[in-house]
Amino acid sequence: MNAKIIGLLSLGLSFPCLAQSPDASRLHRDAIVIDAHSDTALRLLRGEKICVESRSGHIDIPRLIKGGVDAQFFAIFVHPRVKGDEALNQARQMIQLVKQTAESCPDKIAMATTAADIERLTAQGKVAALLGLEGGHVIQGKIDNLKEFYDLGVRYMTITWSNTNDFADASDGEKKWNGLNPLGKEIVRAMNRMGMIVDVSHVSDETFRDVMATTTAPVIASHSSCRALRDIPRNMSDDMIRAVAKNGGVVCINFFPRFLAETLDQVNTRERDVPLDVLIDHIDHAIRVGGIDHVGLGSDFDGITAVPKEMKDVTGMPLITEALLKRGYKPDQVKKVLGGNVLRVIRQVTGK
Repeated sequence: MNAKIIGLLSLGLSFPCLAQSPDASRLHRDAIVIDAHSDTALRLLRGEKICVESRSGHIDIPRLIKGGVDAQFFAIFVHPRVKGDEALNQARQMIQLVKQTAESCPDKIAMATTAADIERLTAQGKVAALLGLEGGHVIQGKIDNLKEFYDLGVRYMTITWSNTNDFADASDGEKKWNGLNPLGKEIVRAMNRMGMIVDVSHVSDETFRDVMATTTAPVIASHSSCRALRDIPRNMSDDMIRAVAKNGGVVCINFFPRFLAETLDQVNTRERDVPLDVLIDHIDHAIRVGGIDHVGLGSDFDGITAVPKEMKDVTGMPLITEALLKRGYKPDQVKKVLGGNVLRVIRQVTGK
């Protein structure tokens, strides 16, 4: 019996949330589905528990299983207004909270740091929990801090958040360095050496240029959509998508309606009417520009105020499988987008 079915049955669940067509439902169960970015760890920091199903937020462990998600990256985000040791300690606390969650429901979820871990846990019917550090400001310009987070299990770092930091300019921040400064280039090289994925979501175009000229390993954009369809600095231009593809990396499409549709600037109202097809348009565009081997999913669940109206939360993930099949993508191609491409980058960068 398929491991995802075993996981659902262990919860006493069937498949009410999965895609309607049998072919899509079967494909979603068979694929290794990876979400490259969620902010659920911020809910843990507020004292929420996710081992049981909740009406709060977009993600908990039972809903991850219902949605057929095999591996979830939990972003460790500390707001840049938090400084010094306090920032480091908050990041450490969030990492510990994710690990404590895995320890609290070990039959459903476990920590992972490699592609082999993801495959092993998927075979066991468990969700693999991975860690990403969102915002290079947290390391305070120190490679020793970067190494500490690697040792704690972090497997990607987003070079910037929305703020320019000690070594790199952000897409929405001050243009202080005209990209990466010398320290930033050394940090990228250090990440390559230790086996940590470089994440280019949130960076300025100039920082992106310098990262791509410096890195010797594939990168990801963990939660960015397409600038050609929604012209904002946070999204990836076609040239950027092509550069990520040439590098062997993956652009993971963000689900936030405000990143998807040009006309929807009014948060909390009109953006809730964005249909799922608009999200699929971004996936489709990225595939046409960068190729089927270089596109993935980075929901930004629990960090966004709305999702495409059909999705509701992570239980809507199978709708993407259904929609891609309807657009004419073959099953093996859909599997790449759902997680196969990100799994490949994890394997290439971590070496396992």
